[in-house]
Amino acid sequence: MNAVFLDYDTVSIGDLDTAGLKQLMPGLELHGSTDESEISARLADAEIVLLNKFRLTREHLYGARHLKLIALAATGTDNVDLVAARERGIGVCNVRGYCSQSVSQLVWSMILSLTQHVHEYSGLAKDGSWVRSETFTVLSLPIRELSGRTLGIVGWGELGRAAARPAEAFGMRVVIANRAGSPSEPNRLDLDQLLAESDVVSLHCPLTPLTKLMIGARELSLMKPDALLINSARGGLIDGQALADALKARRLGGAGIDVLPQEPPVDGDPLLDPAIPNLLLTPHVAWAAREARQRCLDDIAASVQDYLKGGRRSRVV
Repeated sequence: MNAVFLDYDTVSIGDLDTAGLKQLMPGLELHGSTDESEISARLADAEIVLLNKFRLTREHLYGARHLKLIALAATGTDNVDLVAARERGIGVCNVRGYCSQSVSQLVWSMILSLTQHVHEYSGLAKDGSWVRSETFTVLSLPIRELSGRTLGIVGWGELGRAAARPAEAFGMRVVIANRAGSPSEPNRLDLDQLLAESDVVSLHCPLTPLTKLMIGARELSLMKPDALLINSARGGLIDGQALADALKARRLGGAGIDVLPQEPPVDGDPLLDPAIPNLLLTPHVAWAAREARQRCLDDIAASVQDYLKGGRRSRVV
């Protein structure tokens, strides 16, 4: 059986165990990356293709004569032409829930860092401000308790639920947004109401035509002036320029952003401006704990094993 991983370096920095995959697919070729000039040759004899972010187009799929299964090292499937895969009879499977704890960790590290102003206070301790203080402390920035405040979750799936769990330990109330384009559900709030009531809003929904740019200038204006916005889902959910403007104007308490519409942001992005206050920006690493990445490979192995037995584990096509 011929199998190939097209962009292995997007998952591993040499710290993962691939024994499970290689046991199932002894001839598995691990390619750190693949560019357009190499893809035809790598797909030519492949029956199983593993990938994370490489984009497989209709042309690629129709040119891959032997391809039977595409196994994604991700939950999102928007980088594979699913219509063409269905037409060709090529199975597509993804991984789900593998990085819930990793994502929750980053979400809460951002919430706590922004609430406590950890980065700023660390700077004040080191730049001489503490030495020059007339008292035993430095109280230059406001710190608030999370207890009694409201966490709004947009996207009540595996990741949204995981991000909400620590809220109870901090004494927070959790509210959940209705699904975009769906009828209202009991005990959920429409997005506008959730934005107005929440002290922290965390996004965990997929990027679809209904959710694209769901948070723009109007929506930001509904939020409390000291509220926090966290996005570890997809960059396209937020109007970056509107968020940058709101933070610069101090109309929002802060934001923690792990994703941008273009990654890497080679063409620039409004949120890359170092002058934006109270913004934490990380390079799409919420999912990237080593344990989560290993769990991802192990889950792929389980799906491939199931495929070899004639099953349809984790199939989206």
